[in-house]
This record gives sequence, structure tokens and C-alpha cells, in this order.
Amino acid sequence: MKQKAYVAGVGMTPFGNAMDKTLNELACASIKDALKDAGIAKEELNAAYMGNAAGAVITGQVCVPGQVALRSMGISKIPVINVENACATSATAFQQACTMVTLGVYDVVLVCGYEKLYHEDKNKTFSVFTGSIDVTQTDAITARLKARNEAIGQPLDMSGAGSSRSIFIDIYATWAREHMHQYGTTREQLAAVSAKNSVHGSLNPKSQFRNVITVDDVLAAREIVSPLTLPMCAPIGDGAAAVIVVSEKYAKKIGKQRCIRVNASSLNSGWDAAEGELPMVSSAVAELYEQAGMCAEDISCVELHDASAISEIKYYEYLGLCESGAGGEFVASGASSLGGRVPVNTSGGLMRKGHPIGATGAAQIVELVTQLRGEAGSRQVSGAKVALAENGGGYIGTDAAALVLSILSKE
Repeated sequence: MKQKAYVAGVGMTPFGNAMDKTLNELACASIKDALKDAGIAKEELNAAYMGNAAGAVITGQVCVPGQVALRSMGISKIPVINVENACATSATAFQQACTMVTLGVYDVVLVCGYEKLYHEDKNKTFSVFTGSIDVTQTDAITARLKARNEAIGQPLDMSGAGSSRSIFIDIYATWAREHMHQYGTTREQLAAVSAKNSVHGSLNPKSQFRNVITVDDVLAAREIVSPLTLPMCAPIGDGAAAVIVVSEKYAKKIGKQRCIRVNASSLNSGWDAAEGELPMVSSAVAELYEQAGMCAEDISCVELHDASAISEIKYYEYLGLCESGAGGEFVASGASSLGGRVPVNTSGGLMRKGHPIGATGAAQIVELVTQLRGEAGSRQVSGAKVALAENGGGYIGTDAAALVLSILSKE
């Protein structure tokens, strides 16, 4: 829906392996930073939307993770809404918070995404991703993926899916094979996404990986499922990100100079598109631009859900940054790099910044707010005025289970 809300403060922990920290410690660190950035006391919060997807599996904390984290830092009494929506968890929390502020229910709302995925037992971690599909339809999903690959003459070996790797890797490999078959996209273009994001991530002190890798490095890396190599896939991670959302009235009260406007934010659920029907993403993107009164040409920078290299390429096309089928050429041309026409994933994206799934959506907002404020330092997008975030999660049937799209602007 069209929004009238503002981001007044952001905070984020480094992403990576935080097995020495508790879930609460990660959440509290990002919240304290966001409150400090906004210049707002915790007593001023009207409500909190707390996004966590894997805590129940990894830490055993169920039912009230948000209340537990907030109580540990002396925040209580206010409504606390626990949000779980696969990889779109904290993006959903952000969209819901903005909606409540837009509707006039609250003036000051906390959004926090926080996650721990590293665990001594890797099967626990893999089970989080396996559970992000319809677990009663695992065999049907496997059969459909195999059929899609056989249809283009590239049989898919799914042994190890869900145990030695996330089943989503097989989904992404299928997308890549189909895109390569239909449009002539190359492995070098897939690798260009990873190489580009490594340059961006090297400039982000909060990124999980700070080293720069080349296209040749990506192609020479260990293959996970053809054509995807390890650097073409997002890693797991631990971390937290927090955002303070305020009303226009409150933004004026505290001074709007560093507040960033939320123009539109939508939450969508996937469906099995009928013949000739637009898929969820295409439909949702068109509605978002209409709500914001903008188009793809207005966008200065983008943070999108690059769970794999092909994911980023496909979303270039879905978001209207380039023509359908031209995503590989788009990245290879440098259009999505810093200094290019529309820099994408200046944070390093999921592949380099990391992907603590419950924290990812909020972390995207942190990066875009930083860009729109002009505070991104060596990774700053020159003259950034309008930014777009895309965060999807889960997989049911033939489509993502959840999708959040948001447009922010510098007033």
C-alpha cells in the first residue's frame, strides 16, 4: 500500500558466525544502535515488530522470542508482534510497522530482524530451509524440478538436497539452467554477479565476506549444483538489524533532516499462475510503482534478494531495470555496479554481506537508508534519491511464498 511513514534510525551488527553470542545479544545490539541513531529513548516506543525465523530450531526459543529479547533490555508493556515469514521475515515486520504508522495507530515503532543459523549440527541449519517449502509436498516439488530440467535436456541429480545442501540450491540451479537455455545467459555472467557483489561487500564493514573475488575465481570455485559454484550462493549467517519507523508528525518533532520517507511497501503471497497470467513478482512490482507514483527509471539504487546469482539476474528483469532475458548482459556491462546506471546490492548483497534470514530484510533497509542519507562512505551511490528493496522467502508450488517490496526516498 502507499505509505506515509519515515525511518528515523537504523542499527546493525556485523553479519557472520556469532556462535559466541546469544540471539538476544544480537537483537539488543542492533536495537540500541537504531535508537541512538534516531535520538529516541526506548520509553518512546509505541510498539515493536520482531522478526525471527529460525530461533525455534537453532536455539529452542519458541512463541515469545521478541518479548524475551526486549525484556532483557528493559523494554516492556508495549505491544510486541513476533513475525516469521521465511527470508522475508523482517521485511514483513517493516511493512507491517509502516502500515500501522501510516494508518495513525502508532507514532514510533521498532522493527528488528535477528537470527542465528550457525550450529554445530549442520542438519539443524539445513532443516530451516527444508521447512521453508510445503513439507507435505517435498516429493512433488522434487518431481517438478526434475521434470523442468529434463525438459531442457539437463537431468538434475537431487541426491543430497536437504541434507548436504539446501533444497533451494536445486531450485536456483533450475532457474539458472532455464535462463541459460532460453536467453543464452552464460556462466561468466552468473559469476559477474558474485564478483560485483564482492567488490561492494569489501567496502561494507558489516559484511560477512570482505575479500574481492574475480569472475575467474568464481568459476574456479567448488561446484554446488551445476552451473552454480559456491560464491554464486548466499551463505548462512548470524546477525541483527533494527529500524525505527515514525509518523510524519513525529519526524517533524525530531527534525526530518535525516529521516527517510517510506513511499510504498507491499506484502504479497505467491500463487500458481494460470496460463497467460502474470507471475506474482511482475504483478507486485507493477502495483508498487503505481502506489509510489514512480517507475523503474526513478530508482537510484536497489537492495535485492540475491540468494543466488541467478536470483539477482532475474530480479533485474522483474524490477524493470532491463528487458526480460537481458539480466546477464546488464550485470556484465557494469550497469548494476557502483558507478553504473543503477547500483544493486551496494551492501554486498546476501552473497557477501551474509544471509541471517530473519535479519536480511531489515538489513536491506539499513543499507538503503544509509545510501539515501549520503552516509555510505566509499560505497556511496552518487546523488541517491530513490531506493528500492526486494525481499522474498519460501517456495510453494512454483512460486515464492512471500514477497515484500518497498520504495524509500530522500525528501
